[in-house]
Amino acid sequence: MTDLLELAAELVAIGSVSHRERALADRVEAELSSVGDLEVTRVEDNVVARTSFGRPRRLALAGHLDTVPPSGNEHPRIDGDVLHGLGSADMKGGLAVMLSLAAEPREPVCDVTYVFYACEEVASRHSGLRVLERERPDLLSADAAVLAEPTGALVEAGCQGVLRLEVVMRGVRAHGARPWTGRNAIHRLAPVLELVAGFEERRPVLDGCEYREVLQAVGVSGGVAGNVVPDEARLALSHRFAPDRDADEALEAIRAHLAPSLSAELGDEVLVEDRAPAARPLLGDPLLTALVAASGAPPRAKLGWTDVAFFASRGVPAANFGPGDPLVAHRSDERVGRDDLEAVHRALSQVVYGR
Repeated sequence: MTDLLELAAELVAIGSVSHRERALADRVEAELSSVGDLEVTRVEDNVVARTSFGRPRRLALAGHLDTVPPSGNEHPRIDGDVLHGLGSADMKGGLAVMLSLAAEPREPVCDVTYVFYACEEVASRHSGLRVLERERPDLLSADAAVLAEPTGALVEAGCQGVLRLEVVMRGVRAHGARPWTGRNAIHRLAPVLELVAGFEERRPVLDGCEYREVLQAVGVSGGVAGNVVPDEARLALSHRFAPDRDADEALEAIRAHLAPSLSAELGDEVLVEDRAPAARPLLGDPLLTALVAASGAPPRAKLGWTDVAFFASRGVPAANFGPGDPLVAHRSDERVGRDDLEAVHRALSQVVYGR
């Protein structure tokens, strides 16, 4: 078997910050094209390889090529059985497993589609999956899908939805020496922040998996000049909601939560900057049931958003399963271990090849 840690290190060494994935896509395309039983298609910087053995079911294994920007960790470093470096967990370890599986000289028990796509770490409108859906939707056809996102080699079911909101608070501009003649919009953020900080988590349990909703302030802007009472302030919010709600229901709940601090008379608003749907846990599909069994552990909820939602919204049951601790993703000390890589490879191999 391929040395997965070494292969992952080679992938980490190829920089692929979002929108700059071409070199890594070239490497992936070259490796897949050398495998005789794969039909390889490239659409922009997205690479798809498919088997065509006429099996009754097809599994999609998907992983994104891009990473967040580096934080002094762009060069891979192997320390014993641990690989350190940008994207090692999120998710070049998973890509290494996918490449190794695709290269095995055995016929799979199900047909497999390997999807390597660009621009997952940025706004969803840039996603390579959307490019493929627009240009070649046939390439995404599958009965079930597994996203090789870092999960610590445990199956994580479904995913949370995301709302990126901006609260616009308005006031009345005035001279800084005479603030009583105006109304300070920045000061008016205080009760909004109290409501955000006091947000009570919902923790619904779906199919045995507990999800946790959160609301966080992630940015503040406002101010005109040092001698001016500001007439506008903006607060950026991130809300992760459970998959028992859709985005509209989640938005209505957040607006109701913030309503006591907002003034219709002053024109305060809650604007939607971006949204992404949640995905319910859908582990009843035979391929995903087999994956849970092969993993050797019960599934848990995905506390975060992944492209499981992309597949689920198109009627394809999907789950997350990959090497690496999701808690170190995007951190400067990001890393992945050999044990995780081999455990994920072993479980996926049982599903794909039957042993």
